[in-house]
Amino acid sequence: MENVVLKEGMKAPDFKLIGSDKLEHRLSDYLNKKVILYFYPKDNTPGCSQEAQDFKNSIEDFDNKNTIILGISRDSIVSHDKFISKYDLPFILLSDESEEVCKLYGVLKEKTMFGKKSIGIERSTFVIDENGIITDIYRKVKVSGHVETLKCSL
Repeated sequence: MENVVLKEGMKAPDFKLIGSDKLEHRLSDYLNKKVILYFYPKDNTPGCSQEAQDFKNSIEDFDNKNTIILGISRDSIVSHDKFISKYDLPFILLSDESEEVCKLYGVLKEKTMFGKKSIGIERSTFVIDENGIITDIYRKVKVSGHVETLKCSL
């Protein structure tokens, strides 16, 4: 696994992924807007569902601050469609089945569950300014209160 070290003040790595709207999205498409790029482990799991609903419930606050939300996981577009439909999510989810963007942002970590080791996404959020510069990095995110913290930091 590549050892990526992103720091605040660096240019955010650009990427291209297919979104839940079936369109191709590049991070560079969103210059002149703030971007909250959040990586989450899996659609329709309790923590990920809560995080997505927290973003949904605050979408107006982010819109008012010229900020878009982009969620990324390794789930397929079909899985994203079901997740969006179930919770009526008003933002784009990007599918990174190849793990290319997860590796770019250094969010893949070894996890142990029930004694089994596996590689998974460590819940992480990157706040990127209108010029494509990373202003804040949150790793090992705890869902409770995270979206509130992000709203206050913009």
